[in-house]
Amino acid sequence: MSIWTAHTGQPRRIGAQEIAAENYLKAIYTHTEWQPAPITPSALASRLGVAPSSVTEMVKKLAAAGLVTHVPYGPLTLTSLGRTRAADVVRRHRLVETWLVREMGYAWDEVHDEAEVLEHSISERLLDAIDARLGRPQQDPHGDPIPDSDGRAPVFDAVPLEDAAVGHVGAVVRISDRDGALLRALSASGIVPGAVVVVGDGPSLALAPHGAGAAPGGAGGAGAGGARGTAGVPGSESGGAHGVGGAGGVPGSGGTAGAVTIEAAETVWIARSH
Repeated sequence: MSIWTAHTGQPRRIGAQEIAAENYLKAIYTHTEWQPAPITPSALASRLGVAPSSVTEMVKKLAAAGLVTHVPYGPLTLTSLGRTRAADVVRRHRLVETWLVREMGYAWDEVHDEAEVLEHSISERLLDAIDARLGRPQQDPHGDPIPDSDGRAPVFDAVPLEDAAVGHVGAVVRISDRDGALLRALSASGIVPGAVVVVGDGPSLALAPHGAGAAPGGAGGAGAGGARGTAGVPGSESGGAHGVGGAGGVPGSGGTAGAVTIEAAETVWIARSH
């Protein structure tokens, strides 16, 4: 029996097995978006909060369906079909997050759990209507790329904070949504996707001097950012023009906040060039 059933424009009524399979594919897909190493079964178990035996069982099902390739005790990779399926789930999740922030008044640290539920049930028709309403955004409120309806996602030339040199000036491209407290702290300091920042010791980030603005189009001019830019995020004005670097309108304090120390440097990605 197939893991997936057909859905033709109607709300997706799927069972627990299909939801679990989509979550596995999404986790494998997102693991390699910002770094190249494939995910291991143990890392996948940790990320999903399940037992290793559960991962083994599901991986066998996904492999039998032609969605992943795997050798015992080795890393997991998506097949072409698996990547298409995963990109569809990721697209749903990130468009829902963007819609909740822009249209429904949610803060960017509040949308993940809602999107985790809605991504499995929203119809293609409604999803496309939301996408059109939002102007076909290429990034979600956290800066993560949104695949299009064909599964193609923009690629951004960015480095994690830990790899950026002290004194580097660049636009924030992406901030991981795993730590809600960090999102709130960064937002309060005006450090959001599109904000132009200076890398300090610690590591830390501070808004760049007023007027140091990002390159036009996308998060700090990152590759394929385009004019559509990032979803609007509550925060501050990022030390530049309103909505700097395509960050969809970021109201606030005008870039007067001090430096913020980031304990997990790999949670923030900055444009490689300014």
